[in-house]
Amino acid sequence: MKVILDIKDNMVDFVMELLDSLSFVKAKSISPSKAELMEGIKEAVEYINLVKKGEVKARPAKDLLNEL
Repeated sequence: MKVILDIKDNMVDFVMELLDSLSFVKAKSISPSKAELMEGIKEAVEYINLVKKGEVKARPAKDLLNEL
């Protein structure tokens, strides 16, 4: 299982040392830009799931392209 943690800057060293001390955990840091990209993808997937459930109405792709 993979888990993403949002840790305050002043606690990163402590948390990483703690995680590294656990033999059953692999921990690595990611850049802020990669974290932002992953969050955007997560939000997009959640939105698509709402569209599939019929809870949100999708916009036609043509409308989206016209905005560009």
